[in-house]
Amino acid sequence: MILATSPLVDPHAARPVTALSRRLRRLAASTGPALLAGMLTGLGLVTTIEASGRVISQKGRAFQPASLVVERGETITIVNDDSDLLHHLYVEADRFNFDSGDQMPGSRTAITFTESGSFQVLCGIHPKMKLAVRVN
Repeated sequence: MILATSPLVDPHAARPVTALSRRLRRLAASTGPALLAGMLTGLGLVTTIEASGRVISQKGRAFQPASLVVERGETITIVNDDSDLLHHLYVEADRFNFDSGDQMPGSRTAITFTESGSFQVLCGIHPKMKLAVRVN
């Protein structure tokens, strides 16, 4: 005989707690805060990078803006805003070198200019892309 208060009959009655549901609750309680902390840390890193310098866009096989002046030690962040194009930043100069490797669409690359002078940031895939940077 099944009673009316049985969880099998009454859909509004409390569910029985099983060992599996207890394990899932413990797992969620232990990993949830760690995931949240990781996301906040990543957000803080991106904000720190962008707050410490200027953001330059790569879109339509061009840098926007095409030139800028920064102070020695300043960081610029270059964002690949092309949804379907790969880019590859590099700087080759006597006193300063940089190579980003391949940049996927949407990626961000930070460059800190540690030396004074005039530099060109180029794209190894699109040779007409040039960003002139003057470092004071």
